[in-house]
Amino acid sequence: MSNPLIAIVGRPNVGKSTFFNRVLKQRKAIVDSQEGITRDRIYGEMEWVGHNMTFIDTGGYIPEDIDIFNNAVREQAQEAISEADLILFMVDGREYPTASDKTLAQFVRESGKKTIMAVNKCDDLESNKQINGFYELAINPIVPVSALNGRLTGDLLDTILKELDLKEIRVIEKNKKGMHLAIVGMPNVGKSSLANALLQKEQSIVTPIAGTTRDSIDSYLKYYNKTITLVDTAGLRKRSKIDDSIEFYSSVRTQRAILNCDVSLVLIDAEKGFTKQDKTIIDDVIVKGKGLVLIVNKWDLIEKDTQTMKNFTDEIEYQFKSLSHYPILYISALTKQRVSKVLKIANKVFKSRKLTIKTSLLNKFLQKSVKKQSPPATHGKVINLNYMTQVSAAPHLFVIYTNYPKLITASYKRFIENQLREEFDLLGIPIRISFRKK
Repeated sequence: MSNPLIAIVGRPNVGKSTFFNRVLKQRKAIVDSQEGITRDRIYGEMEWVGHNMTFIDTGGYIPEDIDIFNNAVREQAQEAISEADLILFMVDGREYPTASDKTLAQFVRESGKKTIMAVNKCDDLESNKQINGFYELAINPIVPVSALNGRLTGDLLDTILKELDLKEIRVIEKNKKGMHLAIVGMPNVGKSSLANALLQKEQSIVTPIAGTTRDSIDSYLKYYNKTITLVDTAGLRKRSKIDDSIEFYSSVRTQRAILNCDVSLVLIDAEKGFTKQDKTIIDDVIVKGKGLVLIVNKWDLIEKDTQTMKNFTDEIEYQFKSLSHYPILYISALTKQRVSKVLKIANKVFKSRKLTIKTSLLNKFLQKSVKKQSPPATHGKVINLNYMTQVSAAPHLFVIYTNYPKLITASYKRFIENQLREEFDLLGIPIRISFRKK
């Protein structure tokens, strides 16, 4: 449960989005005094005293009948609560508990999930007494807070950490060994079929209906005496196409799987070709600094000649030029064609991601690269590259010290990156190179 999921629930206009924006330190959710502004569910990641957390801002509900949830609201509330590791139940401290508050409170209690009640709009010390009216909802702990001015929001985040017992979670994560492999992609691309083929058993339900897999499923397999954690995830598609709250929360789980993995296997449907949404998913993996292997599935369904594979690869790299640095594998999860190569390539990417290169080797590489092609002079100024070191791995960040860092051209940065990948065989991982003043 690294990067736990906290769902913010409550009736409209209690301050859920204001609190969400406050803790994320950005105006990600639209805030207005009008009820029901938040309709789409919004999620965001934040860090508090060394712990990462994901918050979901859910839409408030306005039941037509105070005794009955309408179908859409019932589904959203159920899924928010079922998917979350902790429920942050927010109420308006300036009002007495309403019938809607009581209905939702009962629903939250019956879920059995860890819950914190945040009594919002307690703007000063005197207003802390406002929590007294909410003890009847039988949800503890209760924390007063003002999302608008930030009062006691830190205390609330501390309470969340305490309730989740994240110290214990971090020990578990620290002791984790082996590669964490996530299978991601659009719905019905064959993720579960690939998972079953790798596991050599029917671990995941497979149907031709898009969206059969609703949750991320962890499985384990051995590869050369090493344990690999394999995560089969629900399909990802455009936010505008997510018309179902169950699918939304599934997509959040998938995002968490990407965040927590070492290598992502991004599946592409060979019949549909490389789409804009495939590109979005790949970009998300790269931005998060994860290893990447592109898997073109359903290759058995394609009419082929000697140039088909090359043409498909060329089309992908034409649409996403940086993908030339990432391996592409053409498989059929159904017939198991080339499936045996998946773990081999993923393991190679995993080793690249964990690689730490000695500073001495990097500076030898830098000298060799400069001899091959020196940085072009700009505005009559000669650019010297003095020193290179690796700052971090997973993701890889390299720093090159120079006399004029702002004058390094984009083309020369690409040259250094390409040379670096070739020299140290850095396959399938994002690389960041920073030029700094000596």
